[in-house]
Amino acid sequence: MTLSQPLILGEMPSLSKLYVNAAATAARRRVLGTQAGDGLPGARHEVRGVRASVDNLTAYQHLIGETASDVLPAGFIHALTFPLAMSVMNRDDFPLPLLGMIHLENKVVQSAPLRFTEALDIQAWAENLRGHRAGTELDLVAEVRRAGEDTVSWRGVSSYLAKGVFLPGIDKPTAATAAAEFSAPDPTGLWQLGVDTGRAYAAVSGDFNPIHLSVLSAKALGLRRSIAHGMYLASRALADVGAAKGDAFSWDVAFEAPVFLPARVALDISTGQDTAGAWRRSDYVAWNSRSGRKHFSGSVAAL
Repeated sequence: MTLSQPLILGEMPSLSKLYVNAAATAARRRVLGTQAGDGLPGARHEVRGVRASVDNLTAYQHLIGETASDVLPAGFIHALTFPLAMSVMNRDDFPLPLLGMIHLENKVVQSAPLRFTEALDIQAWAENLRGHRAGTELDLVAEVRRAGEDTVSWRGVSSYLAKGVFLPGIDKPTAATAAAEFSAPDPTGLWQLGVDTGRAYAAVSGDFNPIHLSVLSAKALGLRRSIAHGMYLASRALADVGAAKGDAFSWDVAFEAPVFLPARVALDISTGQDTAGAWRRSDYVAWNSRSGRKHFSGSVAAL
């Protein structure tokens, strides 16, 4: 897939409008039987001169447990880029349904700190369409630069699954990889997540996906209860790693089982050091404190 010149948008898209449009598109395709093309669009979407709201940043830091600072947390930057990435999936020529996408994993490389006082240029596009035993998978890529600069300071790759959607010409994997057996370690932390956790994160991230907001809205989309946002969970784990990670690091997370709200989530963070005793890496894993089922795992490593 060859990426075209970026499509410059005048402002960041509204997530609420994107969700409404996605629902209308899904209904239209069900009635008319129309489908987008089989490949991913080659378009990049870009918004220039984006500035973070200091009030929103403060609310995010308080909710996630990040230290108050003018440096934008990596998870906050993901939330800042998310509407633009979603706008790519909302295009008429995008081949997969936006609604119902399952977030499988996220990989971030933060090369330099970004501050709320700085204007940012953000780009997003889709790539790497591939088969999955349960449907079709793809990556959404977002890159953030200081306004007018060429160097990428933050890059995030989010992998999504369109469950039950199989596109022609895309082969499924021949065999599923067996998941490693999980035995819960002694936790280093315990999170008490209330039923309003999804609404609280939506207020600071702008992601008002109905599956996160209430029992009724989640049931309307086939879930028994609302679930926590994956990036809320990952961002909170990143905050728990603490300031040792510095300003340049890689961060990844793989999601396995949703966290139905309310919930008690146990967390273990293990830290590795170099020969001089400096921090090099932290690995984390979270699970249901009652059933022992793993929810997600990941790592943070120095660059």
